Amino acid sequence: MSTARTYRSEQVLVIEDDPGVGEVVKLLLENMRYRVELVNRGDAGLTRALTGEFDLLVTDLRLPDRDGLSIIREVHEAGLDLPMILMTSFSSIDTAINALRNGAVDYIIKPFSNDDFSHAIERALSERRIRRENALLKRSLKKNIGAPIIGNSSGIRRVFNLIEKVAPSEASVLIHGESGTGKELVAQAIHAASPRASGPFVPINCGAIPADLLESELFGHVKGAYTGAVTSTEGLLREANGGTLFLDEISELAPALQVKLLRVIQEKQVRPVGSKHEYRTNVRFLAATNRDLKQELEKQTFRADLYYRLNVINIHVPPLRERGADVDLLAHHFIEHHSQRLGKKITGISPEFQQFLHSYHWPGNVRELENLIERAVILADNETLNGMDFTDTAVAAAPPPADEFTNDAVEQALSIERYIEAFVRRYQDTHSEIELAAMLGIGRKALWVRRNRWGLKRSGNRTNRPSAPAP
Repeated sequence: MSTARTYRSEQVLVIEDDPGVGEVVKLLLENMRYRVELVNRGDAGLTRALTGEFDLLVTDLRLPDRDGLSIIREVHEAGLDLPMILMTSFSSIDTAINALRNGAVDYIIKPFSNDDFSHAIERALSERRIRRENALLKRSLKKNIGAPIIGNSSGIRRVFNLIEKVAPSEASVLIHGESGTGKELVAQAIHAASPRASGPFVPINCGAIPADLLESELFGHVKGAYTGAVTSTEGLLREANGGTLFLDEISELAPALQVKLLRVIQEKQVRPVGSKHEYRTNVRFLAATNRDLKQELEKQTFRADLYYRLNVINIHVPPLRERGADVDLLAHHFIEHHSQRLGKKITGISPEFQQFLHSYHWPGNVRELENLIERAVILADNETLNGMDFTDTAVAAAPPPADEFTNDAVEQALSIERYIEAFVRRYQDTHSEIELAAMLGIGRKALWVRRNRWGLKRSGNRTNRPSAPAP
């Protein structure tokens, strides 16, 4: 019983007018598990090559309607990242030099051995893979990817469930949540669990690049398209071909680029800036925003048609303050990570520190938590992180324990030490030492040490005793 052949993801275009040679080349490539398209005329082959659908071009030198060198030259001038191999029966040094000068990566003399042909094919595709991987690595090094998705709260379990369901599909996904919640990690998880996992994951922050530069970054440009365009670039939409493009902060995309992006999603074609050619692209779109896009629709700053194209599946990433015990899981993960990185031995956190982690509002979410833990690990003098390891860290003040605790000092950004001092000064006349220590999540001795440090004595007046506000 025959089994279906399993093909690699790369596709090879062969332009060869001799039916016998064409079939032999096609069979060799299929035996190497590549997908092959065979064309027997030069003009038709050039048209197919310029679609951007292929990973390698193999063309004969002499064709009925044009020569292979002109095809190689035009594809090269179009700026495609398409390695090209020239086949010919004429062993000429001049022909070889011309082929290489015009953009070919190799030159094969017919008749050729199967091994020579296979080595040329593998060498050309391997160099392309390395080139693309290096480009993606350089891009990823500019971004601090952060930690894996960690948590067991109901909100995060819903996220996990949605990732599992949507990853196998080709549906566009809109991920929304506050800054620092880990929206890019969700996008990476979708890509990693999808059939496109072997393809590139290409992220771009739409709010970090000026609109005029963002167009070229996304769509690419041809040489001379504008002042400073000294070479052609492929653009991220073509760089992500066969993989996933993650558009972070999609709400920042300028209206003109929204129109162009919508057309790419609908037509699956990309036209670089200054080019007359359109290229096919096979990309899955994931987008993220920390804004309410429905409000942006009402303000007419975001196109409704693009919104509905991107919002096929919607995933909400909950803020850290709604994730309960996930704070502990994340804190210990970051402690382990940064302790190893910094060569320090940190075994745990004090009850005081843990109380703060649960009472703090976390406006910067997971990103802020990691920054705080990293700072605490750096400053730690022993194996347990305690309050003094983070009191100098610049964080926004924790939410006041009651509506009336809104003096100017607390409304400003405070260190944790200043927050505790302001809290004690505010409530020491109405609550006992035991109550104050319990409300702050610290021991009575720790409170006494702080009082001495601040030069703060207890007042004897505790006539009015309202119910204790929870910090």
